[in-house]
Amino acid sequence: MQLLLVEDDEMLAEAVRDGLQKGDNRVDWVRDASAARLALTDHAYHAVLLDLGLPGGSGLGVLQALRSRYDATPVLIITARDQLSDRIHGLDAGADDYVVKPFQLDELGARIRAVVRRAQGRVSPLISHGKVSIDPARRVVTRDGQPVPLSLHEYRTLLALMEKRGWVVTRDQLEDAVYGDSSSIESNTIAVYVHQLRRKLGDDLIVTVHGFGYRVGEERA
Repeated sequence: MQLLLVEDDEMLAEAVRDGLQKGDNRVDWVRDASAARLALTDHAYHAVLLDLGLPGGSGLGVLQALRSRYDATPVLIITARDQLSDRIHGLDAGADDYVVKPFQLDELGARIRAVVRRAQGRVSPLISHGKVSIDPARRVVTRDGQPVPLSLHEYRTLLALMEKRGWVVTRDQLEDAVYGDSSSIESNTIAVYVHQLRRKLGDDLIVTVHGFGYRVGEERA
């Protein structure tokens, strides 16, 4: 599995990373909230191990940003905060599990496998429009029942538009859905993703609303 570890305690992080990699996992390690947001924007992970107390922002903020763009990647909070209220806040923010430090690596590995299994088997309604469907639980996009490969950013652009069928989605809203808080985005980036989606899924799927943004086109019989 490809995992993201977000932890600023170097000794703990190295121990967790080394232990998980012995179990045939690949682990990316970042130390602060900004790096976590960037990693989650640029890569797809099977699961995220997220500390709450981070330099540059809170782990809860990272989690809330992830869920606000409809990203269902399983998240395990790993923290020294063991108060019931902390666990409730984390789970309410969208965490899938909560592990209190110190913990055993065997238990952590088992919990990771459990949340990934649940995510893969999660019952989530398809989002469909005409010939195009999205299965958010599996991150699979199909056209006429056939899978269509999309990049991570193309997928997030399509999901943001399909979630708001019937509404115009502004470019700023799409940038937030695709990149989160990233501010170094070229002005034509979203237009490029829309162009690629039209090429892969049909020219009539996404309509440009000049001066405002984009919307999903009308369904055809």
